[in-house]
Amino acid sequence: MAPAIRAGEGREPQPQDPSAGRRLSTLVRHLLPSSPRRTSAAEAAPTTLESSPTMASQVSSVFAGIAQAPEDPILGVTVAYNKDPNPAKINLGVGAYRTEEGKPLVLNVVRRAEQLLINDPSRVKEYLPIVGLAEFNKLSAKLIFGADSPAIKENRVVTVQCLSGTGSLRVGGEFLARHYHERTICIPATTWGNHPKVFGLAGLTVRSYRYYDPATRGLDFKGLVEDLSSAPVGSIVLLHACAHNPTGVDPTIDQWEQIRQLMRSKSMLPFFDSAYQGFASGSLDKDAESVRMFVADGGELLMAQSYAKNMGLYGERVGALSVVCGSADVAVRVESQLKLVIRPMYSSPPLHGPSIVATILKDSEMYNEWTVELKAMADRIISMRQQLFDALKSRGTPGDWSHILKQIGMFTFTGLSSEQVAFMRQEYHIYMTSDGRISMAGLSTKTVPILADAIHAAVTQLK
Repeated sequence: MAPAIRAGEGREPQPQDPSAGRRLSTLVRHLLPSSPRRTSAAEAAPTTLESSPTMASQVSSVFAGIAQAPEDPILGVTVAYNKDPNPAKINLGVGAYRTEEGKPLVLNVVRRAEQLLINDPSRVKEYLPIVGLAEFNKLSAKLIFGADSPAIKENRVVTVQCLSGTGSLRVGGEFLARHYHERTICIPATTWGNHPKVFGLAGLTVRSYRYYDPATRGLDFKGLVEDLSSAPVGSIVLLHACAHNPTGVDPTIDQWEQIRQLMRSKSMLPFFDSAYQGFASGSLDKDAESVRMFVADGGELLMAQSYAKNMGLYGERVGALSVVCGSADVAVRVESQLKLVIRPMYSSPPLHGPSIVATILKDSEMYNEWTVELKAMADRIISMRQQLFDALKSRGTPGDWSHILKQIGMFTFTGLSSEQVAFMRQEYHIYMTSDGRISMAGLSTKTVPILADAIHAAVTQLK
């Protein structure tokens, strides 16, 4: 017999409609195969589909043995935050910009661009090509590499639209797993938690190199150089273009140059992750300096871009993957293979988000408005750093907290232990990742003193 249909849980009982029941019964009879045998009066009665909790509970599932997966260590912070009924709770785990009032921000220039798109009667909702919106791809390459980039002028850059930064990394990872001779990718030992998962599932062998020094709360440059020096020749190396996540620790320009020379001497392939261009220092060009150094030497590299942070397009999933190739001929072939990676993965990317980006980047007035809003966001984060440092200093909180000012970008790696983080969640209802990373964009002038009190208590009571 057909399985019973369960009544919707949590809904008020609805009065039964006899005519609806008759229509459903008629539909069922039409769908059942016809039979030449005679039917009894009981069999000829209208079919009635009823809820049967007992029968439903007896239905087995082929997925019954699946274990409950743990929450994502980053996104799970917000899940826990949302379950907390305390009205004074503070969420410093989310990697998204918040206003001084703690609200999500949609940039004014983004609103303007969307309105232009909505009011354009010529716009349609057709599929994009596999590689995405051509105008968006061209403008994205210019934004990160520079409009005067020799690689762009020589047609050595191929750019494909992807699903934000994560999608760009995954497409690049799968492309390399298929076509690059060395399957090893070296990633910072302290990095965004999704990096090892993305590249591991793409088919690459993940290896780490030292990056963050807990003792100094700064860059372990000596360890970084030693680990890259001992890595296999030709290894892929993941590099954060700016505003390293989660530490906020970036190499200096001189250190970047040493990294470049070392990698080129070992024929290593750079794979940049640029999630915060313009969001770190407030300058789009300054935040792209590390990338442009590697392009200027004529070598090859991969670049994953995201517009989640710097345009606030988190939910639009707007990103791009660029491959800087040795020649224009190679770039054409690389693009053809990237299409073969993308087609069975998601076929073609969304239209709305990249249209917003292209509308802003191609219009000088809107572009300038964007840079002003972008710098305002970056400046507010810098201000939050100064306020938090001053608050801890005024409280006489034990330890050196100067790293709060030295680190850059959305996040601060506080150096707090997991026990101290748990204490702050329990006693102060302040939420952050267990490694002590806090989103400076989630702070405000009102909440800085509360956070400073919590850190002071955690440090003095739990040593």
